[in-house]
Amino acid sequence: MLICAFEGWNDAAESASSAAKLISETLQCQVAAEVDPEDYYDFQFTRPSVSFDDSGDRELTWPGTAFMISTDKDPVLSRFSVLIGTEPARRWKSFTAEILEMIEDREIEAVIFLGGMLADTPHTRPITVNATSQNEKVRSAMNIERSSYEGPVGILSTIGIALEEAGIPTMALWAAVPHYVHNSPSPKATLALMAELEKMLGVSFSQGDLADQAFEWERGIDEIAENDEEMAGYIHQLEKTRDEFESEAASGEAIARELEKFLQSEEKPPEN
Repeated sequence: MLICAFEGWNDAAESASSAAKLISETLQCQVAAEVDPEDYYDFQFTRPSVSFDDSGDRELTWPGTAFMISTDKDPVLSRFSVLIGTEPARRWKSFTAEILEMIEDREIEAVIFLGGMLADTPHTRPITVNATSQNEKVRSAMNIERSSYEGPVGILSTIGIALEEAGIPTMALWAAVPHYVHNSPSPKATLALMAELEKMLGVSFSQGDLADQAFEWERGIDEIAENDEEMAGYIHQLEKTRDEFESEAASGEAIARELEKFLQSEEKPPEN
């Protein structure tokens, strides 16, 4: 199983890439393969960064993409790999072909993409995670829907289509990030992605202090809204819309359950 995330257009509030990095740390992943950044990245657009190593020397970190394998001794967790990188700036077809070769060489059986998208949703409510798959067997097994989106796409969709054509099933988990707070990382969205991923896979990854970070993130936005009447009013409207929608959905489910009970009772033979 490969878990895949890219920084950039697919990664609102760094929610997906943060989840993938946390998972790779949990699995004690080691880099098995990397793409050559010279081939795919524009360094004026995605610049390298400089930092100090343990010896106090300056070192450069270049944008790129790495395929990492788990070194965890647990027989279940050892089967996971993580692909994480920065969305390329050019030569997407060649990039996709290289990633596909990495995946096929390591006999990956399925791929889960993690993404973050901006949405009209309040930060005070649970972060919604939407699960989709273009593979009929995956949809049936996981009880999820097929994406009906049409329009511009990121590198996740490009790789996903190539994988499906190669016969490797995929699934995508997208966190809905409040659009008015997208300029900073959202640990709450990362936590939601982690929780949904764990539920789907039936495994547990170490989340460290992510829950505490999510609480502090939400409280920080609350404090900003307390001093901004316009922002507070907008958030209240989003909360009202979300609550009404969920109430209607719950009501619809209740009606469906009652209808099902009625139909079942009609099918029973009359008592003598």
